[in-house]
Amino acid sequence: MMGRKAVRTFGRRVAVVAAVGFGYLSYVYLTLPDVRALKTTNPATTAFIELRGREAVAEGKKPRRVQQWLSYRKISPNLTRAVLVAEDDAFWQHEGLDLRQLEESLEVNWVSGSFVRGGSTITQQLAKNLYLSPSKNPVRKLKELIIARRLEAELDKARILELYLNVIEWGDGIYGAEAAARAYFGSNAASLGPSQSALLAGAIINPRVLNPAHPSVRLRRRQEIILRRMGSITPPVPDVQAAPIVDAALPQGQPLEGVVAPGDPDATSPAAAQTGEPSPAEPDANAPASPEQPDEVR
Repeated sequence: MMGRKAVRTFGRRVAVVAAVGFGYLSYVYLTLPDVRALKTTNPATTAFIELRGREAVAEGKKPRRVQQWLSYRKISPNLTRAVLVAEDDAFWQHEGLDLRQLEESLEVNWVSGSFVRGGSTITQQLAKNLYLSPSKNPVRKLKELIIARRLEAELDKARILELYLNVIEWGDGIYGAEAAARAYFGSNAASLGPSQSALLAGAIINPRVLNPAHPSVRLRRRQEIILRRMGSITPPVPDVQAAPIVDAALPQGQPLEGVVAPGDPDATSPAAAQTGEPSPAEPDANAPASPEQPDEVR
């Protein structure tokens, strides 16, 4: 009798745990953001930009944000190719989750005994950047996966890449391809050449350490790898039938030398500092390597 009672008690506990787990997962799913608005509206801010702002305030600094939104068609194909090579070479094949890269990342992390390599696709990175925190807890990762699937279901590949290239961090207070092109090369994102694009793409892994204007040995090495692989990647083609995009009001950024702040009507014209390919720079031997990611380019 005691044995049967123990089994019934255990069964009830399992049922309660399963019910609570299902309820929590349902709550997580139902409270995640609706991404459908991104089809026709550019986000005014992101969770990551807001996080950087709070960090600056906590350090007694004024939050710094330089960003100018560009449509996908105005971003150099050289940059889109370079970013796909560096961050997600299977972008065309997956639907938000690259199982091959995830498996390889798990193997690398298992062998090293620590988290040294992520397996996130561009869509996952965008989901995290727009809506989540950089923490590595399982619940945050689950949310990232669900949002990534929603993004892939609602948006075409060109729109996903456009959002990504406009919101990612490319230096202290520098967000998006246009601000990065102006900050580092005195040019605009439309006129970026292959070498410039490879430097920018190589810096995404650690944008506050790797400076495309003064590339370290490590960044030069990444640039060379990316340049060799760029010819095998085809950027997404924008949907000509897509609805027009509405720009959400971006707050005024703090201008930098060679950078036009959001809202400036001349933001799409080249800066006067310099144009064309960057001149070779002396490697910065003092630039620290990223503590989070290896030098590998996907």
